[in-house]
Amino acid sequence: QVQFVESGGGLVQPGGSLRLSCTTPIINFSAYTMGWYRQAPGEQRELVASIGRGSGGITNYADSVKGRFTISRDNAEKSVFLQMDSLKPDDTAVYYCNFLPAFRSWGQGTQVTVSS
Repeated sequence: QVQFVESGGGLVQPGGSLRLSCTTPIINFSAYTMGWYRQAPGEQRELVASIGRGSGGITNYADSVKGRFTISRDNAEKSVFLQMDSLKPDDTAVYYCNFLPAFRSWGQGTQVTVSS
């Protein structure tokens, strides 16, 4: 059973920043493309950013976050991060990490709320 543990969410004002972290104890973490996903109330879960395998993985971003979010990874720590800057109310959601393509099990996610 794969486990993902997300952290770092919170309440932030528009224009603010947060840094999300995710760890997983999986063996060969560096061999997996990792993604950050989010799900807003009443919406489907969507992929917002991904980072390829290895130490210099190619990154990709949804148009809605491009230029504001940065994904990175630390293979030694089996962790993936999401730096979120210039946050907007539309970024409010529960954020999850998973493989890309996503594995069937998900962590509990971390709530991000952007509001004044």
